[in-house]
Amino acid sequence: MRETSGKFRKIGILGGMGVEATLELMKRVHATTAAEDDQDYIPMFVDMNPQVPSRIAHLIEKTGPDPGPVLADMAIRLEQAGAEVLAMPCNTAHLYASEIEASVGIALLNMPKLACSEVAQGMTRGAIVGILASPATDITGLFGNFLSEFGIATAYPENEADILASIRRIKKSGPSDADIALLEREAKALAQLGAEKVIIGCSEFSLISKDIQSPVLVLDTLDVLVRAIVTFSGARAKADIRIP
Repeated sequence: MRETSGKFRKIGILGGMGVEATLELMKRVHATTAAEDDQDYIPMFVDMNPQVPSRIAHLIEKTGPDPGPVLADMAIRLEQAGAEVLAMPCNTAHLYASEIEASVGIALLNMPKLACSEVAQGMTRGAIVGILASPATDITGLFGNFLSEFGIATAYPENEADILASIRRIKKSGPSDADIALLEREAKALAQLGAEKVIIGCSEFSLISKDIQSPVLVLDTLDVLVRAIVTFSGARAKADIRIP
C-alpha cells in the first residue's frame, strides 16, 4: 500500500527572498521526490513575500528596516497553517534565525548550518572553504562561525562589489552568462587561495550553480536544504539522489 500525503510532515517555506529562488527550491524538492501520483509529493505551505525588507540594506548599508519582525510574522502564519518545520531559501536571512525560531514552536531547517556541516565532512582542521555569497555573510560571519566549529577557515572573493552587483542583477532580470563567468573566475581565485571546496551561499547563485565550472568541489546550499526537506517530510527520494 502506497503512502499518502497525509503521512508526510508538512513544510513551511519563508519565501520571496527572492521569488525565483523560492520557485527553484520547490522545483528541486519536486524533482528529488520519488512519486507515482500527486499524493506522493510533499505538502508545502509557502509564504511568498517579496516585501520582506532588504537584508542588504539592513546589514550592509545600515539604511533599511529590520527584516526580523516580518520574518517572525511569516513563521507564525506558517505554523498556524499547519507547518511542522520551517525552511527558508535565503542564506543571508538566516542571520535572523534566532528571531524566527523564538516566535514559533517548530524548528527551522538552517540551510547555512546544514551546508557547513556537510561540506566539512572529510576535511581536516585548518582546511579552507571558499564562499560565494552576499558580502553580508562575510561581515557577519554567518558561514565562518559554523565552519569554525569544525576548525575550518573561510575565504571570500576579494571583489565583493562585483558579487553584490551580480546578486542584484539576478534578482532584477535573472542570471546571465556574465554571472556564470564571474562565479567561475571567483571559484578559481578561491581555489588559488587554498580553498579545497566552495559553497554556493546565495540562492540567486543557486540558479546557475549547475553551470559553474570549478577546479574544486562546489556545494550548493539550496541542494542541501532540499535534501533536508525531503528527509524531514518522510517522503521517498529518487534512487539517484543522495540523502544524508
